[in-house]
Amino acid sequence: MFENDAYVLGRIAKANTLREMGINPYGNGISKEWNTQKFLKSYDFLKSLPEGKQKDENKSTQVAGRIKFIRLMGKAAFIKIEDVSGILQVYLSKNELSDSFDMFKKCVEVGDIVMAKGFPFVTKTGELSLHALDFRILTKAISPLPEKYHGLVDIELRYRQRYLDLIMNKEVRDSFVLRSKIVSNVRKFFEQKGFLEVETPMMHPIPGGANAKPFVTYHNALNVERYLRIAPELYLKRLIVGGFEAIFEINRNFRNEGMDHSHNPEFTMIEFYWAYKDYKDLIQITQELFAYLLESLSLPKVLVFNHQEIHLDAFRQITYLDALVEIGGIPREVVNEEEKLYLYLKEHNVPLESQTELGKLQSEAFDAFVEEKLINPTFITDFPIAISPLARRNDKNPEIADRFELFIGGSEIANGFSELNDPLDQLERFKEQVKAKEAGDEEAQYMDEDYVTALSYGMPPTAGEGIGIDRLVMLLTGNTTIKDVILFPALKPQKPQNKKEEQ
Repeated sequence: MFENDAYVLGRIAKANTLREMGINPYGNGISKEWNTQKFLKSYDFLKSLPEGKQKDENKSTQVAGRIKFIRLMGKAAFIKIEDVSGILQVYLSKNELSDSFDMFKKCVEVGDIVMAKGFPFVTKTGELSLHALDFRILTKAISPLPEKYHGLVDIELRYRQRYLDLIMNKEVRDSFVLRSKIVSNVRKFFEQKGFLEVETPMMHPIPGGANAKPFVTYHNALNVERYLRIAPELYLKRLIVGGFEAIFEINRNFRNEGMDHSHNPEFTMIEFYWAYKDYKDLIQITQELFAYLLESLSLPKVLVFNHQEIHLDAFRQITYLDALVEIGGIPREVVNEEEKLYLYLKEHNVPLESQTELGKLQSEAFDAFVEEKLINPTFITDFPIAISPLARRNDKNPEIADRFELFIGGSEIANGFSELNDPLDQLERFKEQVKAKEAGDEEAQYMDEDYVTALSYGMPPTAGEGIGIDRLVMLLTGNTTIKDVILFPALKPQKPQNKKEEQ
């Protein structure tokens, strides 16, 4: 695969030269003693000393990292090496390094991973650096890094070769470091609230817990089809039946759907379930979670996302129908009349299936006229029961569910509701879903008799919520596409290159 690339062949030749010199270009057994940040913090005081005393030859420090810059000056050189904590300048001299300096000049290039050991000093330009007394190559990179000033600008290549993206773009690494901290702090928040973290199956005999098309796989030993889970909800609620009262799971879900700036076929969510609570309690704890994240991560309460200011300390609530009228601009006499709403959507060129059930039409209207306008945090409540097959009916109005969704920056961030714990009502809801599936709705849910059986043993009043971790990370890092917060997002297969293109 490398035979037609002159640059790579040249680097391979240098790796072979190292072997001829008795140096393994892919050696081992070298420990990294200090990282760059520790070096810079520990010896920063040298910069305040008088000239001539800005060094400490009694200190011996060993660092390691990838070379990002080389400047040769005859029998001396400056290099900059980068590790996960930052960039450090290293001074190399023929006088101290002898044969190691000759090896460096002959065989080492930008992109190689090296070790340097020496003492700290400050250069004439005021930069804290390491004066190397020992230098070794640890890994020879045979593929060259992208050119410094143009960098890695091909978006598709950045996602496909994420390792190269991480090498070249510090801000990308920073986003994923922040992602890790977000997930860690979400976990801490719920643990501090007394929730227990659990794990449930990733392969389901019956897909359920959300309206979505599943991925299908096959279990050879059992000789049965299995479905990659679209949500852990029904298993988590089985655990509530079993006696747990506050549980959560952070893990992957899989949905066989299209891809866009906010959708990836596999994505990360937290789902949590809380016995003896209702959806109003979930609204409260969700606001507490955001306040906790902003404080623990030292993030501002006003963030800029997609060129818009978002005030994360200003949550509002509005009902589904009121949102259609007040935000979506649909006349109030239209939103609750099936025929009128159908004609209104047709007149406004909203794509519709033949299905004209009122709840589904309201959902189409919400997607078309409301969602993208919900910039500041907004809890939409009182969802139509027709699009809430697992949520509890409202006691005063059986046509709406005790449910909410949280929208921020024009996207859904969270979905929560008071759980349906009436086994007979749940059975009838599943039957309606089966009818919808038989009528062609690929995202309708399957009948799950075992789950109904679980409910028949009694599930206490419970509230449950799911929060999309990827979208949460997008919001808090300022990234406007989900591919920028997933290390290895789903991509179309590459077209095979023909020989002419390779040349």
